[in-house]
Amino acid sequence: MISASLVKELRERTGAGMMDCKKALTESGGDMEKAIEFLREHGLAAAAKKSGRIATEGLVESYIHGVGKIGVLVEVNCETDFVAKTDEFRQLAKDIAMQIAASRPEYVREEEVPDDALNKEKEILRNQALNEGKPEKIVDKMVEGRIKKYYEQVCLMNQSFVKDPDKTIENLINEKIAKIGENISIRRFVRYELGEGMEKKEDTFLEDIEAMTKK
Repeated sequence: MISASLVKELRERTGAGMMDCKKALTESGGDMEKAIEFLREHGLAAAAKKSGRIATEGLVESYIHGVGKIGVLVEVNCETDFVAKTDEFRQLAKDIAMQIAASRPEYVREEEVPDDALNKEKEILRNQALNEGKPEKIVDKMVEGRIKKYYEQVCLMNQSFVKDPDKTIENLINEKIAKIGENISIRRFVRYELGEGMEKKEDTFLEDIEAMTKK
């Protein structure tokens, strides 16, 4: 039995119709992420329909943590200057900048990871699996599973949102696309951390962010 609250949540996240959402959840056995995939595959998700539209407006948002210890600049794009000036879009850009400061992504999305970096990571993961004594025949499948975790660490869109770990940044963007009615994309970012690469005591920035969001 698919609950009304689950259907409502899927509708809010995708902008698809109520009946389409119910069908997607039924087909996916109540799995939210599979239901979203179902809607996209069938061209029913508003976010999916809008994702191909050109987004050249937007803004460059900044975030500074502490007394100048960590700094982020991020470009978040939308389709119109009108949306770019709304409080909701500006808050989204601030949240993305804070996410980058807290979670240290290296790339925006999976396809931006260079082949040499990806191949090197796969080699390391393969050797790890072999050193664990895993059978050769299942090692490649294990590596593919662990690469997913790698993407969650280094790709912004794959990361769990620091203010709501139950959703990824991709989920967050899709929710905003459905709600605002325009394509939204994160184009690029740069992150600076004072003394980065130098030996220093471990910071507690992520804990600070978590404490801030619970207030």
